[in-house]
Amino acid sequence: MTGTDPRDLAALRPRLPSPLHEVSDGRFERHGVRLLLKRDDLIHPELVGNKWRKLAPVLATAGGRAVVTFGGAYSNHLRAAAAAGRLLGLPTVGVVRGQELADRPLNPSLARCAADGMRLHFVDRSTYRRKSEPDTLAALLRAVDAEGAVVVPEGGSNAEAVRGCRALGEELGEHADVAAVACGTGGTLAGLAAGLPRGRRTLGIPVLRGGFLEGDIRRLQERAFGGPRGAWSLDDRFHHGGYARTTPALDAFAEDFEHRHGLPVERVYVAKLLYALLALTEEGAFPRGTALAAVVTGRPFP
Repeated sequence: MTGTDPRDLAALRPRLPSPLHEVSDGRFERHGVRLLLKRDDLIHPELVGNKWRKLAPVLATAGGRAVVTFGGAYSNHLRAAAAAGRLLGLPTVGVVRGQELADRPLNPSLARCAADGMRLHFVDRSTYRRKSEPDTLAALLRAVDAEGAVVVPEGGSNAEAVRGCRALGEELGEHADVAAVACGTGGTLAGLAAGLPRGRRTLGIPVLRGGFLEGDIRRLQERAFGGPRGAWSLDDRFHHGGYARTTPALDAFAEDFEHRHGLPVERVYVAKLLYALLALTEEGAFPRGTALAAVVTGRPFP
């Protein structure tokens, strides 16, 4: 790999633009809202949705160097990075939150990472929280023998990733009045908002508790574009208890949506997004005639 030629990424074979489908759902239609599904989950079988959009710009500059990145025990980002490393012949290292996990059998998600060739390095939660501090990061890179590696932040959200996600807004173009996406680290929303035409807006549904994302998104746009871009807002009422947590109401909603539309609904992000959009529609948050696009950023992993 040269790291500069787009053909270096040919092994990833993305399907772009991702499909945009309108679905018939009486719960939205009775309020005059058209529901569109932006099927980013169909971009690539292993680098699903926003994972491809975030990782591809970074991997294109790797130049054969190892890639070090971060995540929790069930991180979709780690799985995508491991799969990309296998496909592109890049060594990958995953720094995993939770030293206690090192002595346990690997869960299916981390087992998949290991099968794709990712070296896993477990750290305690205090160290993980400080992973972006220069001294801590340098120590982690020494510990995994990966000094000089390409470092990709948790969730893949950095300036390059945000610029990569701008194409998502450009693909939606004039098709949607409101484009909605579930948010973990905020990188996808930051890019999506920048890519939408003037007069369209982006809605983010955080899947974590805490209310910290607004500042993170502003900082990501500053790094990626030099300042704020697009009209966007967050509604943090629909995290259902926090990251990777569900409630009986959320599970029942997701199962019903699957039955209605034949779409497997990923629970960590997509279920919370769709649940929120229905609740907001029923609250009257969207004027009649609104074309509402839900970005399907992932699908259930086997």
